[in-house]
Amino acid sequence: MAKTKYLIAPLKTDKMPPGVPFIVGNEAAERFSYYGMNSILVVFMTKYLMDAHGQSDHMSDAQADAWYHTFVSCLYFLPVFGAFLADAVIGKYRIILFLSIVYCFGHLALALDHTRLGLAVGLGLIALGAGGIKPCVSANVGDQFGASNQHLLPRVFSWFYFSINFGSAFSTILIPELLERSGPSAAFGIPGVFMFIATLVFWLGRRKFVHIPPAGLRNYGKEILRPENLKALGNLLIIVPFVAVFWALWQQNFSSWVVQADKMDRHLFGREWLPAQIQTANPIFILVMLPLFSYVIYPAIDKVFRLTPLRKIGIERNTLSMAFLIVGWAQTRIDAGQTPHIIWQILAFVVLTAAEVMVSVTHLEFAYTQAPKKMKSLVMCTYLIAVSLGNQFTAAINFLIDKGTLKLAGASYFFFFVIVMLVTALLFVFFARFYKGKTYIQDEAEMQPA
Repeated sequence: MAKTKYLIAPLKTDKMPPGVPFIVGNEAAERFSYYGMNSILVVFMTKYLMDAHGQSDHMSDAQADAWYHTFVSCLYFLPVFGAFLADAVIGKYRIILFLSIVYCFGHLALALDHTRLGLAVGLGLIALGAGGIKPCVSANVGDQFGASNQHLLPRVFSWFYFSINFGSAFSTILIPELLERSGPSAAFGIPGVFMFIATLVFWLGRRKFVHIPPAGLRNYGKEILRPENLKALGNLLIIVPFVAVFWALWQQNFSSWVVQADKMDRHLFGREWLPAQIQTANPIFILVMLPLFSYVIYPAIDKVFRLTPLRKIGIERNTLSMAFLIVGWAQTRIDAGQTPHIIWQILAFVVLTAAEVMVSVTHLEFAYTQAPKKMKSLVMCTYLIAVSLGNQFTAAINFLIDKGTLKLAGASYFFFFVIVMLVTALLFVFFARFYKGKTYIQDEAEMQPA
């Protein structure tokens, strides 16, 4: 039997690469899987967790928030190892395929065992699987493009992000409902099925993808130590602490915002929504705002002044502060014994989503294009480490609150994060001036005859 041959460089074409539909389809199913599981974690830990004897073993709100953000922090730190193996030893395709299987077993553990041990094993496997593939999946998108069609990269990264939110929009509606009606086994099992589908879709696209070969350990070491590459990495690290603060706030729509929603009037459109379902507002608004920003808002701003990636990231900081001011104001009413309507939190989601579009899509594309050719997966980790550091910060704050060391009750909790964001916004204006970058795109192969 003839040996299967894969493309090892992008085709020289101004058209969309043939592997993109499989990557986008895989991402939509994987994100359904992840965000479905993610949407119910805090609710599961505070209302469904059991001990080995089948008795209730629930966590407090602050403890659940702290452990949730610890899990997310680990998940976004592990990409460093996945990126190293992908770029230097195994290649992106194999890392994505192998760790996707590990990912599936994580969902299985959560579906079968509802104790703290099952939670730890399940989340550990998911952190390893999801974390390990993260830098490889986004870098794999960019690897499909060469100089002739690099102008399509911003559009494809927008569609890539669209697929993330398309998958999460459905899962954050469905999975909390499944948890309420059928319990944790079904609620964690369905995301596992979708992760299996995601793995299958990715495998089916194997002959359409560009498979950039790993550099090898010796060559990879030389690439990292090249002065130009060290400079590129150092430049990207400048913005990591500032983006980390963004994620410290943004990620709380899965934790502290869910806890707050439980105390609000959630009657809307003729039904009462579950607290964990309110976060569906984010992916729905993303689906609307991505094309709006790409085709209307950004071109309009560009006519007034040049809207660079760093300027987009700078603008979002004040935007996200406004979102936390809104939830902080809603919390002052809850603290006063009132029951504010959930529309206030939905309004905060509108503002939060606008900030996310400016930061997440922009940083994703920016990190890829600024990464040297042999270090794409590793440099994508600067984006992911920012998420990890932000969640470490939020987890630390909640552990201190749970122990009674830090007194941030009620609205003061949200206003604390507003102050943190505003301080870093001022510092970002100063440090962003020192960024000096360079764009790197993969070399092309000649178009093969049909």
